[in-house]
Amino acid sequence: METSQREIDLRKDYRNSDRIRSLVEAIKAETKGIELPLHVMEFCGGHTHSIMKFGIDQLLEGIVRFVHGPGCPVCVMPMGRIDLALELAKDPRVILCSYGDLLRVPGSGRKNLLNLRAEGSDVRMVYSCLDCLKIARGNPDRKVVFFAIGFETTTPQTAVLIKKAKELGLKNLSVVSNHVITPAAIQHILNAPEIREIGKVRIDAFIGPGHVSVIIGTKPYHYFAEEFQKPVVISGFEPVDVLQSVLMIVRQIRDRRAVVENQYGRFVSYEGNVKAQRLVADVFELRKEFEWRGLGNIPYSALKINLRYKEYDAEERFRVSLPEPKEHPACICGKVIRGVAVPTDCKLFGKVCTPSNPLGSCMVSSEGACAAYFKYRRELVNV
Repeated sequence: METSQREIDLRKDYRNSDRIRSLVEAIKAETKGIELPLHVMEFCGGHTHSIMKFGIDQLLEGIVRFVHGPGCPVCVMPMGRIDLALELAKDPRVILCSYGDLLRVPGSGRKNLLNLRAEGSDVRMVYSCLDCLKIARGNPDRKVVFFAIGFETTTPQTAVLIKKAKELGLKNLSVVSNHVITPAAIQHILNAPEIREIGKVRIDAFIGPGHVSVIIGTKPYHYFAEEFQKPVVISGFEPVDVLQSVLMIVRQIRDRRAVVENQYGRFVSYEGNVKAQRLVADVFELRKEFEWRGLGNIPYSALKINLRYKEYDAEERFRVSLPEPKEHPACICGKVIRGVAVPTDCKLFGKVCTPSNPLGSCMVSSEGACAAYFKYRRELVNV
């Protein structure tokens, strides 16, 4: 898809070197008298990549320490769910479809879905979940399973897929829902002192996820600012966006405030996309709990297909029994997701574990912290 002239001009403006220098100087000036470095968790993997790509961590070295949060949907997928995808793909009746990054995440036996495809399983990468409709209609004698992943950003598309399948009367299509919810994870992090104590993680503020907030709005974050007294700034992804958001955080901390502010106002509103929210509510309901890699079971943090669309729930259609999942003993992906370690703390990083040979989900995903550190490799140290 071609980039419009407006998008090109906007990108140039938000990457303008003079604006970047001015913001860095403003941040430095505003931090006088504040205990440094500030520990700011960026929840979204897109922000992690922007911070690394544009060297924002280096520009603010000694002023801000960025704590990488669990905002990568592929990274937080627990091993048990990857094993489920692998088991379904082994069924000769099944065509298993999912997004590209997931196909490369290794399961308990160190194999991934691409390995199974090489061995003869029918595993297909889709760019849109709606591609599964065409696949199901073209293969009426096969069972097409869409292995759905993602935060609130991709959930509406899966809801559309399920509704369309019902409208078309497709009986050979079903969905495994692994859709997870951002606010529940943030609350879990703030409510779990053992995570902070064991890993000695300090969080002074949050850079809120931009794409997720387009859907859910800024409204859900007000609880965290009020209850936990942590500033939250919803941010865009360009370097000027991130630096403006940091400046807004610094000013809140300086003034001893803790509120929700919206730097990404060109796309994010208070209410969010109400139409998309209603669509999701029509198809899905909350799970009582769901396991996140690195965070364990989090109550009401994921969505399952509700009773009205039960016939499209692959977990109901395929009753799969699996052994206890086994993580790679040397992989510290869970610690990276919790913010208690950075990728370069891992002995495997850049040696045994690389994007071409990933041992953990954080190296697989295009939004993973390990992939960001590898792609924009520099000599990095823990602050």
